[in-house]
Amino acid sequence: MSDRKNIAINRRATYDYEILDRVEAGLVLRATEIKSIRANRVNLSGAYAYPMNGELWLQNCHIAPYPFAIQDNHEPLRPRKLLLRKDQIRRFSHAAQQKGHTIVPLRLYTSRHYAKIELGIGIGRKRHDKRRLIEERDRRKEARDAERRRL
Repeated sequence: MSDRKNIAINRRATYDYEILDRVEAGLVLRATEIKSIRANRVNLSGAYAYPMNGELWLQNCHIAPYPFAIQDNHEPLRPRKLLLRKDQIRRFSHAAQQKGHTIVPLRLYTSRHYAKIELGIGIGRKRHDKRRLIEERDRRKEARDAERRRL
């Protein structure tokens, strides 16, 4: 039984990048941030993760300010620390330093009462690769539709 609720999905990431590896990470958040996340006020487009001082940080993830906070509201685009095991941090840091590799967030979700983010190591796709991806997707869809018509 899965008690995961998707909050934000970065569909553009799977289109712009070929995802090689995935990992689930926790986030270090403030109280107003988790309340905004539960209200689905998150945007992952343009977000990325980067290594710094043996840790991974999430940058450009927009979590809107919580509208009911009187004081101590958070900054929407502040860097957020990611919680991973040491071997995962080492693997993703090494991948981020290779040319053409990027750590991109794929989706943000809540699991029980925690906010989690799924990260992927991506290699940027060229324009012709994107066209080929669209053509393959269309061919699979047409084949699936033809199979349905036959039944």
